[in-house]
Amino acid sequence: MTLVENNLTWHEQRISKAQRAELKNQRPFLLWLTGLSGAGKSTIANELECEMYRGGHHSYILDGDNVRQHLNGDLGFSNGDRVENIRRIAEVSKLFVDSGMIIIAAFISPFRAERELAKRLLEEGEFVEVYVKASLDICEKRDSKGLYKKARLGEIKNFTGIDSPYEEPVSPDIVIDNALNSVEDNVQIILAYLRGQGLIN
Repeated sequence: MTLVENNLTWHEQRISKAQRAELKNQRPFLLWLTGLSGAGKSTIANELECEMYRGGHHSYILDGDNVRQHLNGDLGFSNGDRVENIRRIAEVSKLFVDSGMIIIAAFISPFRAERELAKRLLEEGEFVEVYVKASLDICEKRDSKGLYKKARLGEIKNFTGIDSPYEEPVSPDIVIDNALNSVEDNVQIILAYLRGQGLIN
């Protein structure tokens, strides 16, 4: 332990996670969307949250680009910084889940070990991994932000799928393919899984 950790004490809170969740009339959990840049994670996350809202669920999106503009604005895209990026998000997600919220996290999160870290921070059944599957070719053709083009030109270094690896999930809870299904259909696939697991009504 560090000197700082040796001088810290965890303060127990009188209101529990269960009580917060009961107040919101829902089960808190973390839905983790992973996949290449351009696979459609953010689009799906936004449509999913709209459905959650219409269903009376209290949810919040943590999006990779948004978080990097503020909370993780000090991080680059080296492998080490990517690991730290996901570590911080995993810890923030844990706090949100403890508050009784449903969290939708949309991050490339290229390394299996960091996704496993996020899962280990939560209780059994509170982590749902969704692999938003799309080939590199399809993602490059979409390239709405022009990032793949810049990466191919060498203007962006350590870009996932080009000169930095993406480790596909080994056994994700849900696999959705944006090349085969519409966004609406994929959202319904996710919702059907969540209902089947008793995570939402």
